[in-house]
Amino acid sequence: MSKAVFSLEPLTCPSCIKKIEKALLGTPGVEEAKVLFHSGKVRIAFQEQHVSLDELSDLLHRLGYPVLTMKLS
Repeated sequence: MSKAVFSLEPLTCPSCIKKIEKALLGTPGVEEAKVLFHSGKVRIAFQEQHVSLDELSDLLHRLGYPVLTMKLS
């Protein structure tokens, strides 16, 4: 399993957390998703054979949260 941290545009409301986590956890290959509201970061544990960093980034963008940076951790 791989882990990544995505930095997003600033989050403006706590309901963003549920929206992002629900979408990520509904994605095949995503095992864990944790949004850190105040820092604007999302930590994701995922299986690279099922989903890529680019696919995760695209999903976040489609949800309305452009990714500023992403890195494997």
